[in-house]
Amino acid sequence: MSENRAMKYAEILSKLIKVETISSRENKDITKFLEFHKVLRETFPNFFNTVECEEFDGSLLLKWKGTDSSLKPVMLMNHHDVVEASGEWKYPPFSGEIAEGRVWGRGTLDTKGGLSMMFQAAEELIKDGFTPKRDTYFVTTCTEETGGECGNAMSLALKDRGLNFYMVLDEGGMILYDPIGGADGTFAMIGVGEKGYMDLKFIAKSNGGHASAPGKNTPLVRLAKFMCEAEKSQCFDVEMSPTIKEMLSRFAPTMSGVMKVACGNANAFKPVLEKVMPMISPSGAALLRTTLAFTMSKGSDGSNVIPQEAWVVGNMRYSHHQGKKSSVENIINLAKKYDIETEIIEDGIESGITDFNGEQFKFIEKAVNTVFPEYKPVPYIMNGATDSRYFTRVCDNCLRFVPFKIDNQQYGSVHGIDENVDIDTLAPAVDFYKYVIKEV
Repeated sequence: MSENRAMKYAEILSKLIKVETISSRENKDITKFLEFHKVLRETFPNFFNTVECEEFDGSLLLKWKGTDSSLKPVMLMNHHDVVEASGEWKYPPFSGEIAEGRVWGRGTLDTKGGLSMMFQAAEELIKDGFTPKRDTYFVTTCTEETGGECGNAMSLALKDRGLNFYMVLDEGGMILYDPIGGADGTFAMIGVGEKGYMDLKFIAKSNGGHASAPGKNTPLVRLAKFMCEAEKSQCFDVEMSPTIKEMLSRFAPTMSGVMKVACGNANAFKPVLEKVMPMISPSGAALLRTTLAFTMSKGSDGSNVIPQEAWVVGNMRYSHHQGKKSSVENIINLAKKYDIETEIIEDGIESGITDFNGEQFKFIEKAVNTVFPEYKPVPYIMNGATDSRYFTRVCDNCLRFVPFKIDNQQYGSVHGIDENVDIDTLAPAVDFYKYVIKEV
């Protein structure tokens, strides 16, 4: 029976993967997303016949009315847009191939997998005659991968309606072995917040000229010096937040040697951990400070032309302790040292942090312990961005977790090649979402 159930869910996910839903900043055509909505309606008929459905330019806001209007509503989220799928794949990225005990294709993890199991949970509960106590909202957006335009608009609409949610559960962490390096165990990583997101453009100007007679400190040279110093310098403060300390303390029992002692006593060993964590992994370093990654650049259009203007784009993920204002000021001041102008391309929204001692986190912790008793729940701050950052306008307790157990290859396949999910992890995910809907 369990094998039949797993294969049923795999076939559902495969069907959704086959609908190509790549989002693009340049192409605003929503036809492909409307096609995806049609497939959702066909796949989950009980669910769509029960909920109130509202469309936001290719995104969906669905309301399942509860029995007690005095209770604050809850929201479950995932998105259905995906990034492009270039490179050489083992199986075509939009084939939804079921092979080797896995479903393959773009979106299996990010995040049609979570979306389909979330909807399937509701579908089965409705078929069984269940009605939730709270109004339960389901959100799936089509612009998460391109900045979150629909999530932003939807959250503003809900705020205008005066809605305030008890809890939002969005995509985010998953069940991972040794998430940061040195922890000999598998953990359910629950995001309680996420770093802020900004795109900055750094522009260097000059009179330009012929490459045969270059002057000193041309635009590209100044940009290169700036980027090198930005990478090497300590222009962003290092801080170990209470959430990170709690994360480390939960890892500590599975560690050995100095790391076991240090992580188990994070306050006393704070200076040591602040030096060691960046050595363990880039993600470990990013947990402690604002980061800036240079991602795009342009100089002249000719190999023999010194540009009058050259630029690079930096993607900033700012920490809660540093904040947006201080992070931006620090990098602007560094750019000025090299006579470089700074332009904000995309301004982010600051996301709050859900208290890991609060009842909402403890509820998700209990859900994990019930469905996945072998995996320890761990709070952490996400380095990446999700749509839930917008929904902090209408909820003080946004959590980020998809109940899939994944390995290192699968973790690396998100936005990469050969994205896939184990068939065996799908049924427990449905059970997890059922627990959340029934017990919240």
